Amino acid sequence: MKILLLLILLFIVPPAVMYAQPGYIEVTAPGNRQLKLAVDSPHSLGLPPNNETAKLVSDIIAFDMNMSGVVNAEGRSQQVATGNLSLVDSDFVPWLNAGFDLLVRSEYSLKDEHLTIEFRLFDVINRKMITAKRYLGSAKDMRRFSHSFADEILRVITGEKGAFTTRIAYVSTQTGNKEIYVMDWDGHNPLPLTKNGSINLNPDFSPDGREIIFTSYKRGNPDLYRRALSNTAEVALSNRKGLNITGIWSPDGNKIALALSKDGDAEIYTLDRDGSHPIRLTTNPALDLYPAWSPDGKQLAFVSDRLGKPQIFVMNVDGSNVRRLTTSGNYNVNPRWSPKGDKIAYSRMTSAGFNIFTIATDGSSDTQLTVDGSNENPSWSADARFICFSSKRSSGNGVYVMRADGTGQTKVSQGKTLYFQPVWSAH
Repeated sequence: MKILLLLILLFIVPPAVMYAQPGYIEVTAPGNRQLKLAVDSPHSLGLPPNNETAKLVSDIIAFDMNMSGVVNAEGRSQQVATGNLSLVDSDFVPWLNAGFDLLVRSEYSLKDEHLTIEFRLFDVINRKMITAKRYLGSAKDMRRFSHSFADEILRVITGEKGAFTTRIAYVSTQTGNKEIYVMDWDGHNPLPLTKNGSINLNPDFSPDGREIIFTSYKRGNPDLYRRALSNTAEVALSNRKGLNITGIWSPDGNKIALALSKDGDAEIYTLDRDGSHPIRLTTNPALDLYPAWSPDGKQLAFVSDRLGKPQIFVMNVDGSNVRRLTTSGNYNVNPRWSPKGDKIAYSRMTSAGFNIFTIATDGSSDTQLTVDGSNENPSWSADARFICFSSKRSSGNGVYVMRADGTGQTKVSQGKTLYFQPVWSAH
């Protein structure tokens, strides 16, 4: 059982009423239906219209907002703007007649690869502009700017910034080896991070999103490495005898929790961010693996088979007050703490394969989120609105994203190779 556990661990929204509170807008859809958002095709300044660019922008914003579950978004073109955008230019009648409550309009100029794009969000019913953003960059920034304005839309509607400009790191076998990649949250712009031709596992982003830690066998032993996303240097943080696995950054970035077997069996330790000063937190003849920090940095969830079957436990960051969290199921692994601190997502082996569950931190509300295929390694978005996970299912293997309640399950990774151990960045 211990060997099986170790192998698996290694390889393996509400009604549309906007509350009138600070940071929110007050928009109510008639009949308590979900708000409808139109994303008008962007208007090109000084150049002939580019249908491909226009579709790209509207598709990105509509995808982001539909995934949020807050609005029903649709990309469409209903009127042509001339000159610069302004409230005067906007004829709201066609949008009202089409049943829309909110409208995104934009204009852009692209000259010698220099991009300027401005977005505006309108309240169609009250005929007023809600927010506007202008972005300056290059042509390759079009996707990022569109995601950024989707974040802004979510912020003014819900009071919470979205996670649409964040990234997901994951392990893929597309080169024949287990290498680590990073992609936009929606699966676009995949880039390789490791190219060492070995086995690389369990990536985790630093809190500022600039670095990752991961375990690699490139020198024969499962050692813990750190590398910045901006360069290719891989620095060994822990190459102690035996296992140096399932590393995860503390919320403040000053500590790393991981499993080490330097003293025999696998136990939970913490290290300083440079890999020094190991502090042992668990003392048990069972396997203790896969630590997960609480967002306040005061507690750690972890996996242990000390009761005969792998279950999720929680302890204080100094190793005290160990308590069992999961009481259902015979095989529970992969814990990840919600950024809001109220829930832990994890993977449970069921009769139909592994599935993703969430459980409140007091052990209540143990809820199954997936039913299709075999699903592992959940990881929360920074706003706790989404969970990404790896899945093997008939509709395609890869990295999937779903809302925190299990709805909206969507494959975002591209390609047909194996994808596993996804983790979401905070920035």
